[in-house]
Formats: sequence, structure tokens, C-alpha cells
Amino acid sequence: MDMIIGAGLRGASDGKTRPVINPATGEVIDTVPEATLEDVAYAIGVAVEAQRDWAARTTRERTDMIRAAAGMIRARRLELGKVLSREAGKPYMAEAVWEFDSVAYILEASCEVAKHHYGHVMPDSTEPGYDHDLQFTMHVPRGVIACIVPYNFPPAIWAFKVGGALAAGNAVVVKAPSYDPLAVIECHRILIEAGIPPQIVQCLTGSGARVGNAMCEDPRVDAINFTGSSDTGVTIARAAATHLTPTYMELGGNDGLIICDDADMDLAVKESGDKARNSGQACSAAKRFIVHNSVRKRFMERLIDEQLSTLVAGDPLDPATTMGPMIGKPAAEEIDRQVQHTVAQGGKVMFGGKRRNTYAFFEPTVIADVTPDMDIARDMEVFGPVWPIIGFDRIEDAIRIHNNTKFGLGGGIITPDTKKALQVARQLKTGHVAINASGGFRAAELPFGGGNKASGNSRESMSEVMREVTQVKSIILRDVFRQ
Repeated sequence: MDMIIGAGLRGASDGKTRPVINPATGEVIDTVPEATLEDVAYAIGVAVEAQRDWAARTTRERTDMIRAAAGMIRARRLELGKVLSREAGKPYMAEAVWEFDSVAYILEASCEVAKHHYGHVMPDSTEPGYDHDLQFTMHVPRGVIACIVPYNFPPAIWAFKVGGALAAGNAVVVKAPSYDPLAVIECHRILIEAGIPPQIVQCLTGSGARVGNAMCEDPRVDAINFTGSSDTGVTIARAAATHLTPTYMELGGNDGLIICDDADMDLAVKESGDKARNSGQACSAAKRFIVHNSVRKRFMERLIDEQLSTLVAGDPLDPATTMGPMIGKPAAEEIDRQVQHTVAQGGKVMFGGKRRNTYAFFEPTVIADVTPDMDIARDMEVFGPVWPIIGFDRIEDAIRIHNNTKFGLGGGIITPDTKKALQVARQLKTGHVAINASGGFRAAELPFGGGNKASGNSRESMSEVMREVTQVKSIILRDVFRQ
């Protein structure tokens, strides 16, 4: 499948391609271009020129096209779901098709937010010398936004990045994920089919280190929106600093789920089992299970018996499959390394713990005897189906364990005591806290992202998106009220 650059579909300028591999089988299902530095520079130049005309259209014209694209995506959810399922390993109906329902909703919601994003009129000035002026603000698009999309939820995160940006009048140049770019390209093709000029919605494929870095280093890019690892975020921030390009980044996390001694155990087990979604490859999924010692054994036994032992790993297109593979063989190998590292530090595997012989599957794994000083309990983000269990006796200890990490994305607490829950939520150094739920969710309206520590500075959501894709322009009419 070709990328979208310039006026439409095309390959890399040097003709090179890279394979797209089905992580459940290791089969090559397609190839995509390996974009060159020249391709990146050309795409950004095209976007700069095209954005002026796009911004000159009315918000109504722009949002009509985006809403039309959302309708097409909803109508084609089943076929798009098959593309995503094959390239990303997501169970077909429960995860892959569902993701396109989310895409359609996010695009439509982005249109509504853009249509009601108002400026402000300043009151009569309190500062001497400005008594007869009219002062007001308006919001203008930033220009060209480089959007770098991760592999774990590519269409959904893509929608958060491009929906508001396009509705506000920006052009986007998207770097599709290296492992699974096909569904994102299909979404771009639908945007074009809905009437959006291809020059406004270009989509590049290829190496993240080469293509992504080139996008971030180009002075013609007006903002960078990135979701991915904290280490890559640091690299992007350094590149962007050369031209003081604004960056909005949602990065890594090591979210904790605190399960109190008075927790509803049915709820705690159910919410903890949610980590199996997308094989644990979710930035906000709980990655540390901080459980009161009085219920720790019972929680672990029920988690294994009721949630993990019932998971069916296999072909993502098979309706019986409830957990697919990791995104690729290297990802599964990294989880294996992290599990073995934790065992070497004193952890004990109680369930699972092995990478299957098939291409990229890793067993759901429970690790007991995890102590707060272990790497997995602090700064080692395990992006896979691993449940490390850390005991605590006092709620103050649980808070300390939760906060003892460089990350600050999200967290959760399960207790029927609302007062206690709110007190804990206030003390957790995270961007969001779920009460009586795992933190592994993303409500479209709610500000999402770290805003704290090494988890980034973006608050990507319907309530915050316009702040990230527009800038405030102040207008002053001097002396208009002077008699």
C-alpha cells in the first residue's frame, strides 16, 4: 500500500519498501514505502502551501467534510476492523471493530468542539490609557502539525490528533506507526474521499528514527503531536528545541491500581482483568497492582482463576479469541526479558511467564513477591500482559509506592469509602485517577495524558484539543469608544 504524499498515493522517492507483518503468524501481509528525507521535506512543503487555502475555508465547510469521513468510517467499520486485526493482532470484533466506532465518535466530537470554540471580549480596561479601546481574542490555526502515531491504538489515537487539527484549519503530516500503518492510511484515504485535499492530510510511512526525526527537525512544522515512549519524547523535545517548535506529547506510564482491604473483590478482579485488552499494550493500563496484604492472596487467586486462565489466545479473526499477540516478535522478547529481570530481583511467577513458540504471543503473567524497590515497581514500564502484585499495609504506604516512579500518567483505587478514595486521588501525582475502576480507560472529553513527570505534557481530549491545535491572537481597536 502506498503512502499519501503531495496530490495522492505514491511510493518512496527511491522505491524502497518495508514489510507489514501479521504478528499472530509472522506472515507478510503487505508492504509500505520507506519514506526518504526528501519525501519528508517535500510533504512538509506541500502542506505549508495547502494549509493557507484550508484555513481560509469556513469552519462549517471543514467540519462538514470531516463529519462525512466519520460516517464513511462507521459504515466501513467491519472491513476496516479486518485490516487492523491482521496488522496489529487485535481480536476482531471486540477490539479492532470497536476502535473504529471510537474513531467516528472522536472525529464528530472534534467538529462540535471546533464549531463552538470562542474567543473573549475583554471588559472595560482597568489599566489607565486603554479606557476607550475594544480588546478581544480570536483563535487561529497553528499551521502544519506533525502527528506521530503509535502502534497500540493507531486509528483511535490518530483521530484524537487529526480531528481537531483539521477542524481548526491546520494541515497535518502524519507519521503512521511502523508496525501497523495500513489502517491509518485507509483513514486518510477516506478523508480524501470525503473531499479534504490530499495535500492537507498527507501520511508518511517508514522508519520512526528517520521519518519522525526529520519531521521534528523541520523549521516549517508549527507544532508536534507525539504519542510514544518517554525516551523518544526526550529525543523529539531536543530536536524541536532547535526551532522552539511547540510539542504536545503523551508518553509512558507505570500506572498503579490500589486495591484496599475493603474493596469489592468482584470489581477489583474484573477491573484488573481489563489489562489483557490489546495484550497489555496500553499506556494507561494498570501496570502495578498495589494490594492490601490482607486480601492479596485472595485477589491473586481469583484474578488467575476468573480472568487470566479463561483467556483464549489465538487467531485475532477467530471469534473465540479473547487475547491476541504482541505487536511483534521484538515486543514479546522484551516482555520476556523484563519478566526474567523481575524474577532475578526476587519476583515469583505464579501464572504464565513464557513467550509462546508462535510469532509474537506472550502468556498472561502474574508475578508475586514484588517489592517496592524492584525496577518493575518503579520505573520499568512493562508494555504487555504482566500483572506484578505489590503488597501494602497502610494507605500511606500505597500512596508512596504509587508515587515512587518517574512516570505520572494515571492510576486507580478500589474502595467503597468515597472520602478515602478522594483523599488518595488528590495525593497521587498523576494526570488522572479512576475511582473504583482501573485507570486503563480514555473518555474522549476528559483531559488525558501525564501533564506530570516523564509521562508528557499533552492533555489530548475534546476539552483541551483546541488549545493544542490553535493559538490565541489578540486584537485591539484603539479609541473606538472615545467620544
